[in-house]
Amino acid sequence: MQLASAQLSEHLKRGLHSLYTLHGDEPLQLQEFADTLRAAARTQGYTERTVHTVSGAHFDWSEVLASGGSLSLFADKQIIEIRIPSGKPGKDGSVALQHIAERARGDEATLTLVILPKLDGPTTKGAWFAALESYGVTVRFDAVDRRNLPAWIAQRLQLNGQQVAAGQEGQRTLQFFADRVEGNLLAAHQEIQKLALLYPATVPGQAQVLSFEQVESAVLNVARYDVFKLSEAVLGGQTLRVSRMLDGLQAEGESGVLVHWALAEDIRSLKRVKDAMAAGRPLPMALRENRVWGAKEKLFERVLPQLSLSTLSQWLQDAHVLDGIVKGLKQPDWPADQWVALQRLALRVTRACALR
Repeated sequence: MQLASAQLSEHLKRGLHSLYTLHGDEPLQLQEFADTLRAAARTQGYTERTVHTVSGAHFDWSEVLASGGSLSLFADKQIIEIRIPSGKPGKDGSVALQHIAERARGDEATLTLVILPKLDGPTTKGAWFAALESYGVTVRFDAVDRRNLPAWIAQRLQLNGQQVAAGQEGQRTLQFFADRVEGNLLAAHQEIQKLALLYPATVPGQAQVLSFEQVESAVLNVARYDVFKLSEAVLGGQTLRVSRMLDGLQAEGESGVLVHWALAEDIRSLKRVKDAMAAGRPLPMALRENRVWGAKEKLFERVLPQLSLSTLSQWLQDAHVLDGIVKGLKQPDWPADQWVALQRLALRVTRACALR
């Protein structure tokens, strides 16, 4: 059974299941969900807790299997946590997890919690994950999208008895906050906790209003950027965000070759789809044939009608020139510094995608 993280409170009212599988790339939300589960379990008599961390291909699963069938003299119920940081349990682990999932059905004395990172499609179709999903509850934790981040921050501030000013000033404050913590939800939580200590509510029952200046002076720049999120920002025409992300990726030591590959891959895809449209293919068919889907599909649908074949051909040539620069070659009329050159091409594409 699949469960959305926001449905936890309602789910707990109906009672605990004996098996939960948590997976995703958002550690803060996963951690908070697991903490809530443990707290609910303790109130129901699950007083003993055992943690197993699967490390390496030669992990001994016999201890995990044995712990599920034994209780100490001082506990009637127990929590068993199985953490698999790699997301790959291996052949022996696959068999063990299937056995654990089957055994969990009807076992009221043991609460089993399996914690995994973000899983790819083939992994979620494996026999062991199917067993966990079939016999227990699975919850996936996705990263908070940049568009939803200001609302998430506002909700967290409210939980601490704080809020931003109404109107445009408050929106500006939330956008600034989101820019500082994008891609790093755990650090965002810590910054919100810090604000609660610096500017606590002074009137009981009344939220403390935070000014832009207070947030600007207190919140550190802890954003972490993803090369593949950069691609969405470029196609979305978000000029300032693209510039900020490139600076952040450079500061984090990201490879210029990887950033170039992401930009060039999008340009190649845009050109292929445009060529297919010029040959008479409908846009939806051209997108499917070139394996463009999800969020990027919507961005392609928006920008392709305003881009000419000559523009895309020029970008393709620019990407070819830039390929040499990021590999150490000097090119006429281009900056020698790879990050300045990357900025030039990225912003050129971004500005074109921003036009209506």
